[in-house]
Amino acid sequence: MPIEGVSVEPRFLLLSDVAAELNVSDSQVYHMVRSGELPAIKIGGRGQWRVERARLEEYIQRKYDETAEWVRGNPLTERDVE
Repeated sequence: MPIEGVSVEPRFLLLSDVAAELNVSDSQVYHMVRSGELPAIKIGGRGQWRVERARLEEYIQRKYDETAEWVRGNPLTERDVE
């Protein structure tokens, strides 16, 4: 029974929801899922893709970690400053 005033986010997201969350196209998310970069499951008779919210959050954290590592390995130089 839902508690009034408390919203519960769904456990699984449509690829279009993931695209909106990441501000990318649906086709980019589809490629991420099909390549295995973003874990997802296929459900139902028509094989619709779903991404678990927890996996999306893990993916986002992994991207933050990868970006931080890249920044450490590629320090800003004078010519990069605009």
